[in-house]
Amino acid sequence: MDITNPAPADRPPGPASPDPSAAEPAPAQGTRTKKSKSTVRPGDRIFLGLSRGSGVLLLVIMAAIAVFLTVRAAHALSVDEGNFLTTFDWKANADPPVFGIAVLAFGTVVSSLIAMVLAVPVAVGIALFISHYAPRKLAAPLSYVIDLLAAVPSIVYGLWGALFLVPHLGGFYGWLDEYFGWTGVLAYHDGAARSLFTIGILLAIMILPIVTSVSREVFLQAPKMHEEAALALGATRWEVIRTAVLPFGRSGVISASMLGLGRALGETMAVATVLSPSFLISKSLLDPGGGTFAQNIASSFKESGETGKDALIASGLVLFVLTLLVNGAARMIIARRKEFS
Repeated sequence: MDITNPAPADRPPGPASPDPSAAEPAPAQGTRTKKSKSTVRPGDRIFLGLSRGSGVLLLVIMAAIAVFLTVRAAHALSVDEGNFLTTFDWKANADPPVFGIAVLAFGTVVSSLIAMVLAVPVAVGIALFISHYAPRKLAAPLSYVIDLLAAVPSIVYGLWGALFLVPHLGGFYGWLDEYFGWTGVLAYHDGAARSLFTIGILLAIMILPIVTSVSREVFLQAPKMHEEAALALGATRWEVIRTAVLPFGRSGVISASMLGLGRALGETMAVATVLSPSFLISKSLLDPGGGTFAQNIASSFKESGETGKDALIASGLVLFVLTLLVNGAARMIIARRKEFS
């Protein structure tokens, strides 16, 4: 008898296999599954309403400012006998009024660009030193001093510039004239150093803390894994910064620079205290003279008549639009690299 393959009847009884056709017990008749509804607490509704209302209120205020400036500027432009964009003179109180923003636009843009060229490289260097080179005992107080400088009022910078910076720039301007005077742009003809270049230096000192603080925070957020990976591959500290830190913080540095540029464009009291205004565009940046939008508004508003005030408001509208364009460009740069936020 072959017992290699026993018959099914001869197999020892085992556990019963589950029947796949067995259905789940049907729910009792009359019972229904209730869907859980997400409940919103009253505090959340209040916070949402306040946040949304604050955003809408901000847009309303911006729109009201734009409408006010546009209406007053339209009245001034309707009586202007000159070209508002190309006229060098500013005789808004004359009869007939003749005024233009050519000198103001040139002075505002040139002084701000000088400030950016001088301040941004130094600010990035200080930020890198604080975030990756300085020991902690030195980095903490240095960061505190930088943040404190950002809170100094502009009139204090203006008084320092008028009483200290201007008298001590004569020798430096003479050196620039000796070696670079042949360009004409850096020619110096003696006199007080109350020029656009001096304003650029002063504005660079003023925006330096802002650019440094923002850049420092961006560099501190660089992925540590990228830095450690570069070190593990044998990179030096500068190579780590060049390959892992600077590419990550590029958009943040540009945004910080735009923020500093916005302050430089609208700076008023410091420029009005130091600059010797005139409605002439000199070939040399070291010659006294020039003007900016904010400085002209601050120095001319009190003695202006109705038309003169409308003309100043028209120049303020140009500055308003220019500042919005700068801030909009900064937001676009941030949005391009929002994956690092």
